[in-house]
Amino acid sequence: MEQTVMTASEGYPELDHYFLSRGVKSLLLVCDGAFSHLPISSYFDSLERRKKIRVVKFSSFESNPRYESVVQGVDAFRTSGCEMIVAVGGGSSMDVAKCIKLFSNMDSGSNYLEQRIVPNDVKLLAVPTTAGTGSEATRYAVIYYGGEKQSVSDWSCIPSAVLFDASSISSLPEYQRKSTALDAFCHAVESFWSINSTDVSKGYSREAIGLILESMDGYIGNDTVCNRNMMRAANLAGKAINITQTTAGHAMCYKLTSLYGIAHGHAAALCVSRLWPYMVQNTALCIDPRGEKYLTCMFGELSEAMGCPSPLEAAGRFRSVLDSLALRNPVPNGEDDLHLLKTSVNPVRLKNNPVRLTEESIAGLYQRIFLLQ
Repeated sequence: MEQTVMTASEGYPELDHYFLSRGVKSLLLVCDGAFSHLPISSYFDSLERRKKIRVVKFSSFESNPRYESVVQGVDAFRTSGCEMIVAVGGGSSMDVAKCIKLFSNMDSGSNYLEQRIVPNDVKLLAVPTTAGTGSEATRYAVIYYGGEKQSVSDWSCIPSAVLFDASSISSLPEYQRKSTALDAFCHAVESFWSINSTDVSKGYSREAIGLILESMDGYIGNDTVCNRNMMRAANLAGKAINITQTTAGHAMCYKLTSLYGIAHGHAAALCVSRLWPYMVQNTALCIDPRGEKYLTCMFGELSEAMGCPSPLEAAGRFRSVLDSLALRNPVPNGEDDLHLLKTSVNPVRLKNNPVRLTEESIAGLYQRIFLLQ
């Protein structure tokens, strides 16, 4: 099903039309603590008075949402008699809303995570307040059960509609602005070279890369048009990743985030910036079923998308974008950190990477990240 994409204008008439044309009488609004500071909050606060559409707010969840919080959300959706779900916020709001949708028709007497997902027709509208994860375009959600990360995935949880509201990201802190843009950039690039790529996914990636390169400076400077373009780029990159999944860049970045307290997009970009030239120079280690000749051609296509004449120059341009943002480089705590990092990489994500990586080559890439080599 094609996702309905809307761009917000003053007063949000797009939302009025969307709700009224679908006969919506009540909705569950899944939002985080920052919701009240967003311009769109006044729209939902006045919706019942203006259009007789009841709004039930649900915000009882954490930044790393727990399963128990999602269960509360499912109960709120059921007992309130709401007809659809609206998610306003970042990745956590999106994850909670997706799970509420997926679990809404399951047996409440058993653990939802242990049940088979049966798609339902509950509508989910997403209003992202970052321009990075592309969560509003993917079939994935992450929640925590017993302290352990649980990945929930089903095509039916992809929001049926999304509203891009540039005003929602106008007050993002500079570091978050930089790291989320890099996250979208890494999604687009990794999806392009994934062994699961298709002509469709590469089309999404290509368009996302063009928008990111065109809009990065203006986005960092908080230009409204560039904010809107970056939100669109993140959505396109999310659609690409939804088809292909991430690769070694993301597999390597998670421990950097937890060890050194840097943002996810920042960590992913550090990894991709070192991984890219390594792969270009080691196509003989190709594990893409389409073969080394395809891999070489693909890097050429990716270079064109980056506006560069050669694969190494394309990798260099990515590194230049990262360097221009002047983000701090993590400092390792000796050999112990290097050992922990190289053994922490998720092998499942490495299977999507087109060039074979060993523990030794991964260690070398981390050393380059730390500028030790």
